[in-house]
Amino acid sequence: MQEIQQRGPIACGVAVPDSLETYTGGIYNDTTGDVELVHDISVTGFGTADDGTKFWTVRNSWGSHWGEQGFFRVVRGTNNIGIESDCAWATPLDTWTNDVRHKTTQAERDDPLNQEVIAAIPEIKPKFMSSSTCRVSKAFFKNGARPPLEYAWDTVDADALPDNWDWGNIDGVNFLSWNKNQHIPVYCGSCWA
Repeated sequence: MQEIQQRGPIACGVAVPDSLETYTGGIYNDTTGDVELVHDISVTGFGTADDGTKFWTVRNSWGSHWGEQGFFRVVRGTNNIGIESDCAWATPLDTWTNDVRHKTTQAERDDPLNQEVIAAIPEIKPKFMSSSTCRVSKAFFKNGARPPLEYAWDTVDADALPDNWDWGNIDGVNFLSWNKNQHIPVYCGSCWA
């Protein structure tokens, strides 16, 4: 919650029970206990409903016809659909103040982890993807992960967080990308995403 409120949406893995695929609105609460992470989403906010139910606000990639215009709310605090078990975010390095730009090296261009084209049409299968899922099992960094110099929870008191926060509606302004739910089919492993 602190990271979302301070710096923006985070990515999390979720399970996809059948009932999630037919979700049309409301606060989703899976009762099957499915926590097998097979899909990635963006958690854009959090809130508490009038009845006291705590929830996460989630941006999905299935198009604006699905759910609540491409979003859904899921029960918060119970790891429903595994949403609280595997999340990631990046803390951006300030390169804009002094206009610091990265120059791609030949070694970076030749890195064997770069994508390979597997067909004449632009169907891409990254070498690091598993062939059985559309989710990367775990990301590893050649030089190790670099933790941020300070975490959101070091600078934002949890008790000071608002009851509701959603980057899609901050005082009536949507800070999420305008094309948030356009679904472009991408081949990944043995499935289409």
